[in-house]
Amino acid sequence: MSGTSVGMRAQDRSEREKFENELKSILKASDDAGIVMRVIGSLAFQMHCQKFGYLQEAMGRAYTDIDFAAYGRQSKPIQELMNSMGYGENREVFIATEGERAIFDKPGTGLHVDIFYEKLDFCHTIYWKDRLEVDSPTIPLAELLLEKMQIVKINEKDVIDTIMLLLEHSLGDHDSDTINTRHIANLCANDWGLWRTTAMNLDKVRLLAQGYGQLSDEQKARITEQVNLIMKRLEDEPKPFAWKMRNQVGDRVKWYKDVDEV
Repeated sequence: MSGTSVGMRAQDRSEREKFENELKSILKASDDAGIVMRVIGSLAFQMHCQKFGYLQEAMGRAYTDIDFAAYGRQSKPIQELMNSMGYGENREVFIATEGERAIFDKPGTGLHVDIFYEKLDFCHTIYWKDRLEVDSPTIPLAELLLEKMQIVKINEKDVIDTIMLLLEHSLGDHDSDTINTRHIANLCANDWGLWRTTAMNLDKVRLLAQGYGQLSDEQKARITEQVNLIMKRLEDEPKPFAWKMRNQVGDRVKWYKDVDEV
């Protein structure tokens, strides 16, 4: 894949540390204030992949912003927290999304914070309800994987993050440092479109991983094995009648939403 993809560029250690240190400061401030904010995006994968996190830098995957999942009921205290840390909010985004998203910038630093309330709503919708308390400081691993797999036009940065996640973590039916494939399979069994995009992207990750010189043959084989296991789990999950009917229609009818950048 081309190194000119979004989020793909050389980034020195001082620039990466700027984002990492700011993230730590925001997390400490939110914890002290009793606010539930969970990391998503590139930094979440970095935090949850202690062994294979080095692949981001090695493969040219740059940090571009700091992303959080949060609950809408805490939007006001989050706004106050971010303001106290020197950030200004783009209120037009909050209004245009009816309170589902907030964007903050810290003048003169190049730091940008994106907060998604209640859900991630792009090509498909991934809800946070009752899930943000499951893991910390990031969203659960199942949601981290779906965060990438729901992108119809997946970018190289998303493939790299997914490779890291699949190398680092085992699969299972719980959320304790494990990718909860039972949860993923259940969501996909109740949403044919999410299943279609997830299956499509897992296959892309399996294929594209074979082309990275930074990965050993053993690591490439591990990615293939992990993808095959997830695909089988999705296949084995019982499907309701509505899913089966939609499956008969297949790709003849569009199954995802187009995404406009804010």
